[in-house]
Amino acid sequence: MEKPVIVGAVLYDPKVSVIWDIIRDFFEANGCPMDVVFFTNYELQVEALLKGQLDVAWNSPLAWVDAQRRSGGKCRAIAMRDTDRDRVSHIVARKGGPVTRVADLKGRTLAVGAKDSPQATLIPLGLAQRAGLEPGRDITVKRFDVLVGKHGDHVGGELDAFLCLKEGKADACAMLDMNWDRWSTDGTIDPHRFGVIATTDKFDHCVFTVREDFPPAREKQWLSALFRMSYENPQHRQMMDMEGLKKWEPGRTTGFGPLSEAVKKQGFFEGRGA
Repeated sequence: MEKPVIVGAVLYDPKVSVIWDIIRDFFEANGCPMDVVFFTNYELQVEALLKGQLDVAWNSPLAWVDAQRRSGGKCRAIAMRDTDRDRVSHIVARKGGPVTRVADLKGRTLAVGAKDSPQATLIPLGLAQRAGLEPGRDITVKRFDVLVGKHGDHVGGELDAFLCLKEGKADACAMLDMNWDRWSTDGTIDPHRFGVIATTDKFDHCVFTVREDFPPAREKQWLSALFRMSYENPQHRQMMDMEGLKKWEPGRTTGFGPLSEAVKKQGFFEGRGA
């Protein structure tokens, strides 16, 4: 019997186990045995990948940067969702208020998500740093550490950050573009009262990661099965809707610049973050 490819995924939400049951069944039916190991946080998952306990890790952007850092750049990004490409985060403030640009945050309070959230904390703080504003010195950072270890793969901290702004306890907040779009149309955010005052550079999000010694033949077989999943197939569509994609794309590493810059400037891996 062919040895299954072992994939790691973080349980940031109960739906994750349902998603991976569907994917696993599809891979089995397509002659590519696969099994899944679930983790409670990305740090453990990165460690398991680098120790050879996993073949593939479904990594957050911060977990990708960490895996590259800890492996000396010897990991490969092999696939990602179409929605993982070219994301941005927004700084949102009250319309008609004193904050109309990033520079206006000096001496004021910015609400952000969890300390390890690329989209709601690290990259937005990097945007402020580019404008010459240092977190903790020029800006008071009000952080919402919801589900630390899951790297912001949930809306908890981001939503709390917006509610902090709405309640007048912060002057601005940070959020992913997809959350701004969703919340400004479903009634969570009133776009007549709140608006985007700044947007980060584009960045990429989650990525399937392998070590450099993952056999090319197994990688090709696994990717061939992955790329056969189609949104036009109703059986696949359920999973793809839950996972937030319409198509799997080849992996790339060109979109991790803003995050790599932010973690370096903020000393995140050295424990010096805001």
